[in-house]
Amino acid sequence: MQSGIFLSLDGVDGAGKSTQCRLLADWLQARGKSVVLCHDPGGTDLGQQVRNILLNYRGTMSMTTEAILFMASRAQLVAEVIRPALDAGKIVIADRFILANVVYQGHAGGLDPDELWRVGIFGTGGLEPHLTLVLDLPLEVAFARRKQDADRMESRGVEYFAKVRDGFLAEAAHRPERVRIVDAMAVVDVVQQRLRDEIQTVLA
Repeated sequence: MQSGIFLSLDGVDGAGKSTQCRLLADWLQARGKSVVLCHDPGGTDLGQQVRNILLNYRGTMSMTTEAILFMASRAQLVAEVIRPALDAGKIVIADRFILANVVYQGHAGGLDPDELWRVGIFGTGGLEPHLTLVLDLPLEVAFARRKQDADRMESRGVEYFAKVRDGFLAEAAHRPERVRIVDAMAVVDVVQQRLRDEIQTVLA
């Protein structure tokens, strides 16, 4: 019987997900919680190899292939890391999860978002985060915040990422009980407090 709490953060690249995930984990640990932090894709030996293909492969890759590779990495992450942690009563914080597939390959990539939800849930054995917090930024701000060269996914044009942002907003509107938008324009500490405020109800 799952007894832990599963949270995920998502949003366009440059929104500060990785930083905010670490700060949330530190805050929860300071409150005596046992926390597992992971990133999707990756998080396992197999998943890391898939992640390297997804981010660095420079040949032709269909959008369907891309989506399935993400889901394969996630399936292993759930089996090896997330589900055992939840079964042990821990709090899991994932840097991206199924929603990213639905938005990047669905809303922006032209695949059917509903079908991606179905396949995504199959790949996780029915596991979804209790709450996904989407860090939202105007694209020009997100691009300016990037600190490294763009990978294969990040190299797509502005039109693609405009669809990504719109996709996150659309999914939050359709699934308000599980997906919340958090304004990420403020300084790091202010955004972190907004995230903490959102998850208080889940923690309770």
